[in-house]
Amino acid sequence: MSAWDALDAELALWRAARRRATLWWRDDDAVRDSPALQRLLRIAEAHAPVAVAAIPAGLEPSLVDAVARSPAATVIQHGYAHRNHAPPDERKMELGRHRDVETTIADLARGRDVLERSLGERFFDILVPPWNRIDTAIVARLRDAAIRGLSTLGSRRSLHPAPGVVQCNVHVDVIAWQRNRSFIGVDEAIDRVTAHLRARREGAADADEPTGLLTHHLDMSEAGWAFAEELVTRTRASGAAWLDVRAAFGAVDSDAATSGRSA
Repeated sequence: MSAWDALDAELALWRAARRRATLWWRDDDAVRDSPALQRLLRIAEAHAPVAVAAIPAGLEPSLVDAVARSPAATVIQHGYAHRNHAPPDERKMELGRHRDVETTIADLARGRDVLERSLGERFFDILVPPWNRIDTAIVARLRDAAIRGLSTLGSRRSLHPAPGVVQCNVHVDVIAWQRNRSFIGVDEAIDRVTAHLRARREGAADADEPTGLLTHHLDMSEAGWAFAEELVTRTRASGAAWLDVRAAFGAVDSDAATSGRSA
């Protein structure tokens, strides 16, 4: 059985259980318009909404204009400056305890204000930590920066990692960062999608957390773009729903059709 066949079979099991598989799409590292961003937005407009994680300190008017023209895109917050504050012998981290927590929270609040002023209703106050890493002390203070949501990588441990904060993660990063930023490959990418859907269906992962696709438009290969487009079109044809970021973060409190509990 091919990887695509295995995914089709998994989606068939969701349908047989009278449940609707849910997915969402996050794309990181946006600061300006570019041919790669335009390609992302064209695919989103044709097939599925995308949450564009923008870096506030680097935000350029061209990104604001591009998002304003694209009804399929919503902007969320990608840290503050995407700057590493960890020492060389540690993994890169902007939102750790390498600086005073108050300073970090002030930066996040400043970044949120930049995005909200620039994008208005096209901005949704969800934080994506650079490198998908954030210290628990920062998570506990997110509401002080007027941030209501958090998205990292991997199955969430809790719906509410801090009071007033909802978490909804991505689960399939299509780029192999340790292998020259190459595409991980069709089979591996599909296997990860299928594995998370299966874990949700069988109760090994939070059934209400939509399966998240992660792309980085500036680092995508032709094979990666082709996979993303085929994944969206093929899963939709099999009855899955691709949620916009608002629905993804509100799915647990919405009706059964949106949350994936039933079809």
